[in-house]
Amino acid sequence: MSKRKGEAISGPTAVKSRRAAADTEHQSPSASRGPSSSRGPSSSRGPSSSRGPSSSRGPSASRGPSSSRGPSSSRGPSSSRGPSSSRGPSSSRGPSSSRGPSSSRGPSSVSGDIGLIESITLKNFMCHHLLGPFKFGPNVNFIVGNNGSGKSAIVTALIVGLGGKATVTNRGMSLKDFVKSGENTADIIVKLRNRGPDAFKRRVYGDSISIEHRIASDGCRTCRLKNKSGQLVSNKKEELTAILDHFNIQLDNPVSILSQEMCKQFLHSKSESDKYKFFMKATLLEQMKRDYIHIKNTKTVTRQQVERQEESLKDLKQEFLQRKERYEKLPSFSEMKAVLENLKKAMAWCLVREKEQLVQQLKEDFEKEVNNHKHQDNLQLCQSKLTQVEKRIQCIESRVDGMRQERETLSRDNLRLREQVKVVGKAHKEQELVYFRALNKLKQSENEQNLLRERIDKAKTSVNLGEDGSTEYSKQQKTISSLKEQLAQLETNCSKLNQEIKNKHQALFNGREERDKLRLEEKNIHVAYESKLRRKNQILASRSNTLKRFGDQVPDLLCSIGEAYATGRFLKRPVGPIGACISLKDPVLAVAVECCLRSFMKAFCCDNYKDEAVLQELMCRYYPKGNRPQIIVSSFSEKVYNIHGRKAHYPECLSVLDIITATNPVIINCLIDMRGIESILIIKDKDKARRVMQQGQPPKNCREAFTAEGDQVFSNRYYTCDFSIAKYLGGDLETEISMLETDLANHQAKLSTFQLHVTSVTEDIVNMERHLDSVVISLKKTLVSVNQVKASITELESAGEEHIDDLKTLEEVAQENRQKMEVENQTVHEAKKELNKHRRAAEEVESKYSAVRERIDHLYEETEVLKDEQLKLDAECARHEQTLKILETKLKAHEDNVQAMEIELAEREEELKECVGKASEISPERQQVSGSTRTIDTEITRLKRQIKVYESNHGEQEQVVREYAEALALYREKTNQVRDLRGFIDQLDHIMSDRQNRYKIMRRSVSVRCKLYFNNFLIKMNSCGSMVFDHNNETLSISVTPPGREDDGAGDMRSLSGGERSFSTVCFMLSLWEITESPFRCLDEFDVYMDMHNRRISLDLLLELSERQHLRQFIFITPITTSNLPKTSLIKIHQLQDPERGQSEAMDEETVLL
Repeated sequence: MSKRKGEAISGPTAVKSRRAAADTEHQSPSASRGPSSSRGPSSSRGPSSSRGPSSSRGPSASRGPSSSRGPSSSRGPSSSRGPSSSRGPSSSRGPSSSRGPSSSRGPSSVSGDIGLIESITLKNFMCHHLLGPFKFGPNVNFIVGNNGSGKSAIVTALIVGLGGKATVTNRGMSLKDFVKSGENTADIIVKLRNRGPDAFKRRVYGDSISIEHRIASDGCRTCRLKNKSGQLVSNKKEELTAILDHFNIQLDNPVSILSQEMCKQFLHSKSESDKYKFFMKATLLEQMKRDYIHIKNTKTVTRQQVERQEESLKDLKQEFLQRKERYEKLPSFSEMKAVLENLKKAMAWCLVREKEQLVQQLKEDFEKEVNNHKHQDNLQLCQSKLTQVEKRIQCIESRVDGMRQERETLSRDNLRLREQVKVVGKAHKEQELVYFRALNKLKQSENEQNLLRERIDKAKTSVNLGEDGSTEYSKQQKTISSLKEQLAQLETNCSKLNQEIKNKHQALFNGREERDKLRLEEKNIHVAYESKLRRKNQILASRSNTLKRFGDQVPDLLCSIGEAYATGRFLKRPVGPIGACISLKDPVLAVAVECCLRSFMKAFCCDNYKDEAVLQELMCRYYPKGNRPQIIVSSFSEKVYNIHGRKAHYPECLSVLDIITATNPVIINCLIDMRGIESILIIKDKDKARRVMQQGQPPKNCREAFTAEGDQVFSNRYYTCDFSIAKYLGGDLETEISMLETDLANHQAKLSTFQLHVTSVTEDIVNMERHLDSVVISLKKTLVSVNQVKASITELESAGEEHIDDLKTLEEVAQENRQKMEVENQTVHEAKKELNKHRRAAEEVESKYSAVRERIDHLYEETEVLKDEQLKLDAECARHEQTLKILETKLKAHEDNVQAMEIELAEREEELKECVGKASEISPERQQVSGSTRTIDTEITRLKRQIKVYESNHGEQEQVVREYAEALALYREKTNQVRDLRGFIDQLDHIMSDRQNRYKIMRRSVSVRCKLYFNNFLIKMNSCGSMVFDHNNETLSISVTPPGREDDGAGDMRSLSGGERSFSTVCFMLSLWEITESPFRCLDEFDVYMDMHNRRISLDLLLELSERQHLRQFIFITPITTSNLPKTSLIKIHQLQDPERGQSEAMDEETVLL
């Protein structure tokens, strides 16, 4: 039971109720499963639950926003479903639509059916000639290799091979950057799995789809889509986009593919807004937000169009009024005849006038175009510039050729001189070695000669007899014998002292160890004493107020809550603590119920997040930070949840729900949400509990059980309770006080005994230290005597040996040594002359070699400068040639235009003559006309229509009436259409408001689930942390406290080490994986900054997630060894070969350029 102390959610946790929607669903099966029915992350049981995060009640079974179908499938504002449509934001394919293992396609499937990467092959990609084909497994794949072996190239190729842009990879600005240097094209082949009932065009593609990309050196690429047998199906971009949408593959989503650069940017990012953008992008909430903005803009455009229709309706009304006026008031026939004749004459001469104006305008345009020489001047100027550039290019090419020839000559000289430098340097080193050898032999001979001379002098002066007739040598031998006996006695004493010191040290160590153990036991007893004393005072205080069992601050806190509720700060009064609101039907089971509820005994319940914030503020007055009761946010309901079908059932035992009673249904609903008390049984006997839970199948809907002693029993493990008396639900206070007083007396007696024992042991340690110091001093003195005796013996022995030397023999040896020294001196002199000769030769060759190298480098720099200038001139020449072609085209078009204008002018003059003749036939006199032909023609048409009305009888009048009726009907129809559009836009406003509210609910649900998963993953590292979402300011604050650093206040990501930041990033990514859907996930060098401990935990988390989501494919890229991974069929390791030296250098250069 002690293992479960840290499993409660740390700090106040806001949890959305998941039971209210369950009641609605049970009562009305046809009810819409909108955001209010989300069971969300609030139903997660914590890491200790047997269901874990992948439980059917966890995020993978979410029915609310988590089961949406993405913003791309939203019907938009024009949907006929209206605001109540289930295809609103809650039905879009949202970020948390992860199907997880619980939604597998069939019981026999062990891997995903669609979208998995079966293999990938690279050719001439980046700096690699050929990589692959890599056959990926359906579950976990590790790509391992040293730097430069192609790990990141595989991730880049995966993005590009699925149609991604170069900028998405963070490895290049253009696709041509991925073509290997010296090659024309690069090929990428990616094979995707296409099986099962959801396969994409199964009859066309088969069980797999091959996507082949060829990238040219100019940045162009072609895509070919082939079926399983290799036949070409399509080469259209739209087909590839349809495949990716069908498989739900999002290339720009970091949750699907997290490249090394993006991971590094996130690790080093200090901006909370960047983290929030990363979360929104990963969960597709950003895409949904953009879609809603687009819908809003479209609605604005539609509103503007309606306003324009209203303006056109005014014109339509004006036309209707005109027809009505013509219907009511008709002019006389004779007036219309006369006016019509005059209008015909005016029309004829008006046409003549317009023809004359057109001919005059054509003449002016023709003269202006003929006198325009701008095109000819620009052409000549461009030709002159092109000639100058070509001359400069020829000059530079000749200089470059000359430098190239000179450089080739110098390169040959450079090779020859480099070989000479090597030969001369080698000879110089060999001669230097000969010289130093001869010099060392000479010095050795000189030293021997000096020693011989000293020994000869001593031998001549030391042959003397003592007064008693014995030689000095015999006296020295007697003294040596005496000193040796003294030395043996001293060494014996040293051995005894050393042994005594060793024994004293051991005794001292044992004493200190015993003292430390006694002090530790004394401290533990003192802590237990203080704890029991506080408990006794708390129970004594609870005699007058039972709320003080839950803390001395609780009565004051409840008073503050009542005052705040009275002043209207709370929408609904918070309820709590939970332990004070419940009672037991059987008091014997108090220990079992407290072990089951644990930290929830002190928790409070709030109806909404606003009330939670007010309650947090009140708690800050009475509790220190980090030690406040938990707050559970859940909508208050007046009825207990309908748990029919989910309650644990066993005939002989009751569930926790059956044992406890509460006056407020909010308490029962909260415990059902947070602890699942309907599925926890109370089995009094421990043996029976083991038999029921662990021998065979547990009872239906039962996931755990508790015994009367508080032991916790699962189907595969058993935890013992760490206390035996109920703290909050116990009824006999006097018995508990009596037991506490007895324990306090026992602890007090033990403390007195331990204090006396510690004092005695401390005195013994002081005495041993004092005696040890005296023994060490004696040993030091004895060692000094030993060293003095040894020095005397050595001096006497060396003096005795010198007396034995034969004087004559020493003189002969000295003579031979002098001759030997003369020969060696001569050898040294000759070796030194030869060494100087070789040194001068080496310096001469080295100077020549350096001069050639400097000249080559200088030529290379000059050549590069000339080449750069030549490239600029080539570009300028190309621009001039292109400009020249454009100018020639413009000049030709100008000449053709002049010719066409001349022809058109002649035709128009001929038409003018014909028009004047026709006008003269109609009216000999020229008419002065002020209006235009269009106005006159309109008036003639109107008069003809009126005349026809007069000339016709009743039938013609009916035509006028019919036109009036048609105008009236059209006006009414348009008026109704505009009114309907106005009503539709208002309805659309209501729909969008409802969808915006659902979007906010969905965003909050996703953020809460992400926060819960993040906390669960941190708990597995014995860490704690928090994620704070501020959706209004669009910020995300992440704080992590590593184990052992709770007291120093460490929590900011910037205060963590590289490994701890990387582990926190992995936990954040895993949290996003739990709430998002993708057929595969790819992480590039996620563990490069981790130590072995954090890496081990991260790998365990990743493998645990992969086991739960065994229908998903995981690709992990790491440069670190994977030898400690478990051997299982779900894990496949791809070991990349080390790159060749040239390839590695090219890779390094490419990295520097990027």
